[in-house]
Amino acid sequence: MWFKARRQVPIRNLISESTVLRGELRFVDGLRIDGEVYGDVLAIPGSASLLVISENARVHGKVKAGHVIICGQVNGPIDCEDLLELQPKARVAGDIRYGMLEMHHGARVEGELRSSKNGDRPALKLAASNDA
Repeated sequence: MWFKARRQVPIRNLISESTVLRGELRFVDGLRIDGEVYGDVLAIPGSASLLVISENARVHGKVKAGHVIICGQVNGPIDCEDLLELQPKARVAGDIRYGMLEMHHGARVEGELRSSKNGDRPALKLAASNDA
């Protein structure tokens, strides 16, 4: 198996759908964004982190975390230390660095994709299409 099973990081923080936040946002553990953020979203270094950007969310700034799941929109660079998941409705305008990448059919990226890891496991995982 390519990927090891790991403990899920708990989501302890939420930016709700009707919230607009301006400024740098730093977090530990997990963060889910349903609203809009104007500023950088950065996980505190040295601990496991999970960032979920939901379908209606927008982030205008740099994103940095261990595990990032994008269903919405990011306008800015992304630095994902471990796994980056781009869901079907993900829209990214900015350069991306990732440890591993899972990109679903329909996701769009305007920028450069670059792997930050060179190892014995694949850095890119193609999501299977459900189209028959």
